Amino acid sequence: MNASTATSVAAFGGMNGLVAAAQKEGQLNVITLPRNWANYGAIMDSFSKKYGIKITDANPDGSSQDELNAINQLKGQSRAPDVVDIGTAFAVKGDQAGDLAPYRVVTWSNIPADAKASDAAYYASYGGYVAIGYNSATVKTPPTSFADLLKPEYKNMVAINGNPTQANAAFSAVFAAALANGGSLDNIAPGVAYFKKLHTVGNFVPVAASAATMESGQTPIVIWWDYLLASEIKPSVPSLKIVIPSDAKYASYYDQAISKYAPDPAAARLWEEYLYSTTGQNLWLQGFARPIELSTLVANGTVNEAAYKALPTVSGTVTFPTQSQQAAAEAVVAQQWSSVIG
Repeated sequence: MNASTATSVAAFGGMNGLVAAAQKEGQLNVITLPRNWANYGAIMDSFSKKYGIKITDANPDGSSQDELNAINQLKGQSRAPDVVDIGTAFAVKGDQAGDLAPYRVVTWSNIPADAKASDAAYYASYGGYVAIGYNSATVKTPPTSFADLLKPEYKNMVAINGNPTQANAAFSAVFAAALANGGSLDNIAPGVAYFKKLHTVGNFVPVAASAATMESGQTPIVIWWDYLLASEIKPSVPSLKIVIPSDAKYASYYDQAISKYAPDPAAARLWEEYLYSTTGQNLWLQGFARPIELSTLVANGTVNEAAYKALPTVSGTVTFPTQSQQAAAEAVVAQQWSSVIG
């Protein structure tokens, strides 16, 4: 059988057949997975240990756009990415370009219908809330909202994790800012206007924020995913405090997808099965991220209770952007973001 065209484990005659085919390939190429991002170090190590498959992680600090570029630029090479982990707007783009291979994992029915592509080319995996992280050792007045961040006391302090036309987390910070400033899931423009204002008043620091930039004092305040603030920055900056902004509750998931040109197609499919298994979902949870099958884990009594209780508390209901809203918002940001820095 041709693993490249397999759309479910049934094509391999079941899980044992898939495991055998993947072990015959013996390797898996992932891309842009920092080890401290949502517990990916532990996830990759446990997958390799369980199946004896070597993982090569290219460009760990890259962006969603870098992943799509690599699929095309390395097509036909043994080092091309087998799988990608990308923001939804980028998943939509990859699907429209015909670069993703449809595949339904065994737990497909546990993934909400609005969190997966109808053609099974990509599916939500883990996510969280846009949050404000601040170094309480240097930021004396805690900011609790996007409105707060415009105050003069936060001059040269506020950053996001890169360019929102390239990085999904930065794009999501703009979406959250839109919700806090009269915008909506159908109107991200007020988010761009907010960052333009933040830059005009001298509070926005236009660098790619990281644990290093917070440690050095270059970016004492970072708008990022709650789980990445907790897993990537807090270990280096113990005085970090994390708050979900009171004026914007924006949540989003990253998506998993298999490259249509995967050099290790069976290993790619086994990787997805592992990520959507109870083990994989709980490993994301241990990285402070909210796995897409969390409600199923809770209902089945298979959730890691300690990790579940460690999640930041969030009040009120949250709405997620649809795939079309994400794509439309991305087009607006692509067109307008250059006006922010001038």
